[in-house]
Formats: sequence, C-alpha cells, structure tokens
Amino acid sequence: MIVLFLGLVGLLAFIIGAGILGVWLRKNPSKTNAEKFSRIMHFLYFAGLGMPVVVSLFYPGITHLDPLVGLMPLPWKSVFLVVGILLMIPGLYFFTVSNKLLRALGSGANAFRLTKQIVETDVYRYTRNPMSLGYYLGGLGLGFISGSTLFTLYVLLGVIPAHLFFLKFFEEFELELRLGESYKAYKNKTSFLIPTSAEK
Repeated sequence: MIVLFLGLVGLLAFIIGAGILGVWLRKNPSKTNAEKFSRIMHFLYFAGLGMPVVVSLFYPGITHLDPLVGLMPLPWKSVFLVVGILLMIPGLYFFTVSNKLLRALGSGANAFRLTKQIVETDVYRYTRNPMSLGYYLGGLGLGFISGSTLFTLYVLLGVIPAHLFFLKFFEEFELELRLGESYKAYKNKTSFLIPTSAEK
C-alpha cells in the first residue's frame, strides 16, 4: 500500500505546490522568483509525480496494483495492448525530440537547467508543450500495455489534470516572466497542447 500512499501524497504535493507558488509568483512577479519557483516545481514534479510511478514499476509492479484496491485489470487485453503501443510510439517521439531541441536550441534542458530562449522549430512549431503531450501519451500507453486499471486511472484522472493545471496556472506565467515578449508572441501563435499547423 506504500505505493498508493506515495502516489496520492505526491499528486497532492504537486497540485498544492503549483497553486501556492503560482499565487506567490503573481504577487511577487520577477525573473529571479520565476527561476527559483520553477526549480522548486521541477523538484515537486520529479518527487511527486515521477517517483511513485518509478516505485510502482518495481514494487509491487504495475500489473499488481489493481488487487491492492480490489479492481479488475482492463478488459480486452489485446485491444488495450495495441492501443497502448500506438500511444507509446508518438509519446516517446514527442518526449525525446522536444528534450533534444531544448538542449540544442533552448540553451537548457527540461528541468533544473532552465531554457534561456524560445524554441519554435520542429515539434515546437505545432505545439507549445510537446514534451508534456509525449508524457501524457506515454503514461496512458504504459497503463494500457500493462493492463492496469488503477495505473491508467491514476494517469488519466490524476497526473494529466494535475500537470495541465501546473502548465496553465504556473508555467505559462513563469515563462512570461523569464522570457518576456518572445514567449508571449510564441504563445499567441502556437497551440497549447494538440499539434496544429494553423496559427491563431
């Protein structure tokens, strides 16, 4: 049951952290505070959302989560397996390519080494958050492939909504403070999450 506790506590810590730091940043807007709070949020992401998933891979194992809460595994195992693979492929693509682009063109990375400039090429031309999209697709794909109802629900009803709240309430404002008008212009012409070639 420790993994369930970690999952719930991590999820709450991430949501509460995004809420509190988002409000604090709006009351004390500065580039320095944006950088400091962004690093705190990245820590909360890895500790709150990442660690429970990693722990669940090894103990008790994703396929063993459902019995802990009395759930049945996902039905139609072969269908969910195929759908999971179809989600995992673009998920890994978006996640990998966006990481490489941030390192090569953004003078930073996806976490504590914060990017210093906007990346607008390749996948970032079609969506502002390709890494997050890859993360969501990969998480759902893993849940479907494993056949775990609990893990799939955790990703679908917990991780994705919590992370979307973080993006909209905290990260977008933090990026405006750190990157200024260049981010605002990019934000106005590029889709938030779902890739599209049409500019706003």
